[in-house]
Amino acid sequence: MFVFFRASLSLVPAVLISMLAPFATVKAEDSLQQVSQYAQLDSAPVTSVNQLSDVQLTDWAFQALQSLVERYGCIAGYPDGTFKGNRAMTRFEFAIALNACLDKVKQRIDAADITDMFAKADLATLQKLQEEYTAELTSLKGRVNALEAHIKQLEKEKPKCSKTPKLDGQVIIAVTDAFGDANRNGNGDNSDLTVSDRLRLNVKTCFFEKDELLVRFQVSSVINPIAPGNEARLSFQSGSSSNNEAFVSKLQYRFPVSEQVTVLLATGSNTYFDDWDVINPLKSDADGAISRYGRYSPIFRLGGDTGIGVTYKPNRNIKVEMAYLAKNTNNPASGLFNGGYGALAQIVFYPNQKDTDTKIAFTYVNAYNDNGLGHNTGSLASNLGGRKVSSNSYGIETNVKVSNGFQLGGWLAYTNARALSGEVKGDADIWSWAVTLAFPDLGKKGNLGGIIVGMQPKLTGSSAELSGLPRRDPDTGFHIEGFYQYQINDNISITPGLIWLTAPNHNEQNGDIFVGVVRTTFKI
Repeated sequence: MFVFFRASLSLVPAVLISMLAPFATVKAEDSLQQVSQYAQLDSAPVTSVNQLSDVQLTDWAFQALQSLVERYGCIAGYPDGTFKGNRAMTRFEFAIALNACLDKVKQRIDAADITDMFAKADLATLQKLQEEYTAELTSLKGRVNALEAHIKQLEKEKPKCSKTPKLDGQVIIAVTDAFGDANRNGNGDNSDLTVSDRLRLNVKTCFFEKDELLVRFQVSSVINPIAPGNEARLSFQSGSSSNNEAFVSKLQYRFPVSEQVTVLLATGSNTYFDDWDVINPLKSDADGAISRYGRYSPIFRLGGDTGIGVTYKPNRNIKVEMAYLAKNTNNPASGLFNGGYGALAQIVFYPNQKDTDTKIAFTYVNAYNDNGLGHNTGSLASNLGGRKVSSNSYGIETNVKVSNGFQLGGWLAYTNARALSGEVKGDADIWSWAVTLAFPDLGKKGNLGGIIVGMQPKLTGSSAELSGLPRRDPDTGFHIEGFYQYQINDNISITPGLIWLTAPNHNEQNGDIFVGVVRTTFKI
């Protein structure tokens, strides 16, 4: 925040009075949030104009700002280091900023010969401004005192959860059409207009203070577009039921062990490693990416559906996550430890404590599956389907907040898989990568634009020719996706998007495929 005060006090009358005029008729709002904002106007003092990231040398008021900062020390920035010089202000904000600068001026008056420093006319102007804003300053002081008392009262009260179950949910209705030159049947026409739907109801409650029990019910009927491989799968296709039969798709309980450690117990067909941090702001299947691959790195899909995870935060710069998810736990022969599983270990670094959107993660997943690798994206060969597979996967994921309206991220993943059954056993290497561009609040608050460019999982080599599979995928296909989620209101959004798949199944003999999607999401 700043004070509209020129470096030379001989300019005070013209500058301050001219700046006062636009705000003279602004009405004060009696809101706790505004009073809190005003109380923090001088919470981030600066000693050099260069500390204000959005002030440039070419700005018309640069010299005045520089003098106010370096000569009088009566400018304060916002906590994020910005000045926000083009933002409108209220009389309350002007009053508290003016008062801060007047205090600095008075200190200099008390320390020096008044006749040498200030003209009598300027002093008269200062006194007039003080008198003009006496009422605002008095009212503001009372509001701030009330706010501080309220905050102290809230700090004394322990947070209490609502033990009355709360219901929320979402409905997705999507129209999808795929067109291009390739499909599984090889007849050169994969155009098929479909309408999909998915309903989720979440029941949430708690037993103590910071825990949460979630039960999710789901009904869905989502049809993935036809493609030679797994690249055309949609983001909102999930669960074992696709014929609008209701079932419990997730049951989970999250609770803190201490201020640094949180535990999650979960089961259900909607349980993946994405219950932890996948480092992608486009991951939402209701408001984000329209493709399964665009949500996050495929190694986060190598776990099962039932297990436990622990999150440890030793400080604000580091987060450590560990999880174990088993498959087919309802089968007594496999249980938690004798069947398919995935074990994840991940370290997330936050370079800037105040910017939780900027982070980098290093991920390791050890997995076993009795029917292929299990990520179900990319080429058919990269999934090693129809055989028992153990694997070690390594990933690097990152996201950088470039500005309030733009974030740049992506991932690189490598899996070393070993085929344990079939006529021929051997090792296989699978690679994938993606670059993500996120545009939060594009057009208006709540909107989201997204672009995803990458290579879905590709078999790049194997130690032996596994039965029914090539030694490697013959070519490289690319995944190019764009979408725009438009927030109509708090409860309804519509997301048109397009997926372009080159050389589907990583084979140039398959012509390009285009998948158009219009997804409408209703939040309950």
